[in-house]
Amino acid sequence: MAHKEKFKKTNAMRELERGGVSYTYHVHEGEEDLSRGLGLRMAQEDGVDPASSFKTLVTVSPSGEHVVCCLPVGEELDFKKAAAAAGQKSLSMLPTKELEPLTGYVRGGTTPVGMKKQFPTLIDETAQLFDEIGISGGRRGLALRVNPEALANFIGAKFADITQI
Repeated sequence: MAHKEKFKKTNAMRELERGGVSYTYHVHEGEEDLSRGLGLRMAQEDGVDPASSFKTLVTVSPSGEHVVCCLPVGEELDFKKAAAAAGQKSLSMLPTKELEPLTGYVRGGTTPVGMKKQFPTLIDETAQLFDEIGISGGRRGLALRVNPEALANFIGAKFADITQI
């Protein structure tokens, strides 16, 4: 008889608990497909408004400073708006090969909570329309639901308009 595998908490979950930030989680099995639309599929499976599910992107400025951007899974990042909100001249996506060494998270499992270092973080202002938003739990296929204000306060994030029109 097979033993049920014990669920292992991620660093993001432990950090939220340490900070007294409540959350719920949902595990999605077989979410190794990193094609576009993964976040939308996960939101649909969870039965939540996709506009309340956020992806985490890591950007870099020409001077090498990193800015984390959280935006709805169905939207695209407006690099000019994000740069202005972060006080940078410009921003571009961090190359995927640099993501895990920098943050401790893999593509598809990146979350703004519990990175190796806390970077300036922007959360799209639409998060404030919801009592809770979805973010990655720190590994592929793990979704967390958390209050956006509590999240922003905990990680020192700023709300800003960072999506393309």
